Formats: sequence, C-alpha cells, structure tokens
Amino acid sequence: MTTTALNRPAADEVVDGTEMLSPEHQELARTVRRFADEVVAPASYEYDTARRLPMEIIAQMGKMGLFGLPIPVEYGGQGKDYMSLCVAVEQLGRVDQSIAVTLEAGLGLGAMPIYRFGTEEQKRTYLPALARGEALAAFGLTEAQAGSDAGATQTTAVLEDGWWRIDGTKQYITNSGTPITSVVTVTCVTGRKVGKDGQEKPELSTIIVPTPIDGFTALPAYDKIGWNTSDTHPLVFDNVRVPEGNLLGARGKGFSNFLSVLDEGRVAFAALCVGAAQGCLEQAIERAKTRVVFGRPIGDNQHIAFTIARMRSRVHAARAVMHDAARRIDQGLPFTEQASLAKLIGSEAAVANANDATQIWGGAGFMNENVVARHLRDCRILTLGEGSTEVQLAIIARSLGFEKSFGA
Repeated sequence: MTTTALNRPAADEVVDGTEMLSPEHQELARTVRRFADEVVAPASYEYDTARRLPMEIIAQMGKMGLFGLPIPVEYGGQGKDYMSLCVAVEQLGRVDQSIAVTLEAGLGLGAMPIYRFGTEEQKRTYLPALARGEALAAFGLTEAQAGSDAGATQTTAVLEDGWWRIDGTKQYITNSGTPITSVVTVTCVTGRKVGKDGQEKPELSTIIVPTPIDGFTALPAYDKIGWNTSDTHPLVFDNVRVPEGNLLGARGKGFSNFLSVLDEGRVAFAALCVGAAQGCLEQAIERAKTRVVFGRPIGDNQHIAFTIARMRSRVHAARAVMHDAARRIDQGLPFTEQASLAKLIGSEAAVANANDATQIWGGAGFMNENVVARHLRDCRILTLGEGSTEVQLAIIARSLGFEKSFGA
C-alpha cells in the first residue's frame, strides 16, 4: 500500500494552503507536490524498510534546485527566499518525512550557517556543491550531556600552530554519514571566558570540519523507531586537525550563532510538521470517503466528519503560524518567538493528526506499508528535534517576561 496521490495539481491549480502566497511560490508548490507524489511516495516504503537514504532521489532534488533555494545565485543557489524552502519542505513532508528532513537539515542546519556566518572564501568553497545537492552538510551540536544545555558541551578545539585540534563526540547528527557528506560544522569549547554575571564559562565556537578527514568517524547509523530513511549518526572526533581559518564566525560567538541557526531552522522544521499534518489529513479524507461500513462511507458518521474537520483546523492554524515566521525571516524582522510558536503548534498538530488518521484507517493504518503508519511513528520525533516542546515553551515564556519560571 503506497500513498494515494490526492488532488494532484494541474498546471494552473493552486495547491491547498498557498492561496495567499505569490504565484512563484504557488508554482513551486505544484512542482514539488508532483515530484513528491510521482517519485518520492511510490518508493517511500521500500527505502523505509531498507533504512537507506535514496541517493538517486536526493540527486533529483539537487537537479531541481531544491537544495539551493535560499542560497544566492553567486554561490550556486536559486536566490529565492526562505518561504520557498518552507513551501518545498511542506510538500515533501506530506509523503515522506525522512526526505523532507534531509532537505530541511541539509539547508537549515548544514548550508545556511556557512552562508550566514562564513567568510567569503568559506562560502565560495562549500556552498556551490551544497546548493546543487552534490554534497550535504551537517551541524554537530548535540552531545550526551549537551543539547538543550549547550553550555555543557564537552567537545574541545585547541589552537596549536595555526591548526585547530578537535576532540570529542556528537550524537543524533542528521546527514552526517551519507556518501556525499562533505562538511560537518561542529560546536566546540575553544577556551574559557567570564560572563556578565562574573562567573567563568566555556567559550563556545563553531568550526568547519571537511569530510572525510583523519580522526573523524561517523559511527554506525542509529536504529530509530522512525525517520528510517534519514541519515543519522553519532560522530567521533579524535585529534582532528583543521586550519585556523576553518573557524566559522567570530571566536566565542558559537553560542549566539547556533541559537540563530536553530531559530531559522525551526521555521523550516515547522513546515515539515505542517506537511506531515496535511498528509495525514489527506489520507483521512480519502479513507472516510472510500471505506464503506454497514452500507455507507464512514465519513457519513458525524464523529468521523468532525474528527477530520478538527484535523483541518490544526493544519490551517499551524500553516498560518509557520508562514508568519517565514515572512518575518524574509523581511528581516525578529522571529525567535514566532519560530518557537510555529515549531510548537506544528509538531503538536502533526502528532494529533497522525493519531486521528490512524484511528480512521483502523487496522490498515497500523501497517508500515501505509503512509499513515509511517507518519504515526515519524511524528513522535517532531516534538523533540530542533528543540523539544519544553524548550519552545521556555522561549515563548521568556518573550512574555517569565525569565525566572525555569532554570535555563
């Protein structure tokens, strides 16, 4: 059983949820939706079962320009806005969250930090291949004791005779072990400094590590309960040496830089959540109209119809908040709170819709060959990845003036 292509858009049809976007965004949505329905969806179960990232599909996405959407033309990209990335991620997320997160993380966490904080030389060295989808980049932040508490980072980088010597481990790093992974940006402790409170704290910096390189190992991929196609590894850095010029951004600015990276990435991640919620909605509608029980479609039962109506309301609300955050990025407005709102509302909408869609599909919705079952598994990570629900609540609470309501 594969994903049913519902309402495949005609050349001039407006894809649901893009009515208020520009004609260019609408055309992008139609193009990516067709690709998702005709190329990604039919192969999704096969690759999910094999737990393999389909490099041939990634290559097609690269040729479509998806990995270069928000990257300027001078660095090999498409020169589009951040909304364009969100539009593309949403359409992919409808049918396969693993493929959607490969794009989202490859850009939001991989390429964009280099574009936002890199030197001109770094941008011209790394971005063109990333923008063409010929290479993938990863962002190494999380450790066994550090993630939400980035100040607990243990990976170190010591500057010796013009070279950084990096030692430590990272975990749960997306796109870090693919055949085309070319760079991992790593957060490291590069020294100590005195904070505004007078207390000594670790000095955090970000360093570009090209791969493969001596001392770097991507350990075997995780055995996950979902996102089986997505490439995710623990990483080891054992006396990895890179030039001093591989520092990304100013020394000691790693903390503020990766907070900015996460803020921006959460908006595209929210688009993935919206796509998952939309995909579950579409599958529930199809089942309700075609599954006949006691002589009539199950959608004729008010409870089923009302459940689907609530699913629709979740999608609409989550998409509106996500679009608001994306517009703020493109207009240069503050968006930290809006990014957390989008990620929080989107992830909860996706989880709720996956549960409802599974219930409507019944036993068939529990079979892995059904996209609804894969959404049910995959949606669980949406409340954890790129900042847990609790982190988003903390950020939103801070924006309301409740700084002392939590420890972080």
